[in-house]
Amino acid sequence: MITFDDLHIGQRFQFTPRQVSERDIISFARDFDPQSFHVDPVMAKDSPFGGLIASGWHTCSMMMRMLADAWILNSSCAGSPGIDALKWAHPGRPNDTLQGYAEVMELKPSKSKPDRGITKVFLVLKNQHEQTVLEMQAHIIFLRRS
Repeated sequence: MITFDDLHIGQRFQFTPRQVSERDIISFARDFDPQSFHVDPVMAKDSPFGGLIASGWHTCSMMMRMLADAWILNSSCAGSPGIDALKWAHPGRPNDTLQGYAEVMELKPSKSKPDRGITKVFLVLKNQHEQTVLEMQAHIIFLRRS
């Protein structure tokens, strides 16, 4: 179990690559972001994107799963107070393989709750062409060793 005390600045947690299917893109978008360039491959051809793309929120959801599998599920994570920045630099497309990492940027022991600390993390997802699909700066709370 990784605790706040096990972390250090510059530490990276590599994500297992994940392929995105057209079916996944459409399914997510139908439920949560039903814009035509996310749900209709024919209409998407005439969009500014020239084809179907994943919703940015779908990309965030996939990144969260990758983060959970690479780090969070084997940690003392106690949630997140939020994010500072989010950028969708390049759209995710059907059959893209997303890969990336989370890197520890800052560690702050809590002054009001000494059993935990807040970690500032930089998260990146790239596609198989090394194009950045997502960048995010987030804060994650981890419990300390007792």
